[in-house]
Amino acid sequence: MITSDKVYENQEWDWGYRETDQLGGKDPYSASKASAELIINSFIKCYFTNSDTIVAIGRAGNVIGGGDWAMDRIVPDCIRAWTNSQPVLIRNPKSTRPWQHVLEPLSGYLRLAEMALTGQRIINHQAYNFGPSSEVNQTVGKLIKAMSARWPNSNWKENTKVNSSTLTEAKLLMLSCEKARNELSWQPVWGFEKTLTKTIDWYHDQATCSNFDAYATGMEQIKQYCIEKTQIAQG
Repeated sequence: MITSDKVYENQEWDWGYRETDQLGGKDPYSASKASAELIINSFIKCYFTNSDTIVAIGRAGNVIGGGDWAMDRIVPDCIRAWTNSQPVLIRNPKSTRPWQHVLEPLSGYLRLAEMALTGQRIINHQAYNFGPSSEVNQTVGKLIKAMSARWPNSNWKENTKVNSSTLTEAKLLMLSCEKARNELSWQPVWGFEKTLTKTIDWYHDQATCSNFDAYATGMEQIKQYCIEKTQIAQG
């Protein structure tokens, strides 16, 4: 089962949330994710306590990567604006998030599935954070600035018309992934610079190359990621 890093009752801590920390949420989105975990755990207790079925939960940090065109998400919103020579208005550039390439948590989910299929019950009824190394925990402003440096004729500014003090939104959010490291032998592969490069390269090629092949580009990035992940695992 997959939820989110937003399941935690945010305390604005300077360290990463662990899987044993309190769940909850002041805003509806966070509350909905914490509620999902309550439902998952109720099903576990009612139907899977004495079952051979292995159930595990993945909680991922903020993902970015080529091919995301969802609304109200930082990267696609920026790309849409910059492609049309428009500035980007950022609500809260000082907020910190655990940015990671989308391939990072996907590799974690696959690792959980692998362990479940091979009957490794250490993961049963357990939750695992999948997030970046500490250097990738960056502010929204730094993310936008780094993206802008890689995109021609792009600009952004803070949206001063929005009173961020009235919005219930976490300003500081980080994850501890030690449990995944120790029990799953999982760790992130790409740092901040490579994560940004792989993301912006995808969108730039899509915008400028007449023969752009999204499938081929995605598969090439997956191949590169797997090679580097194997190299890390082998020391």
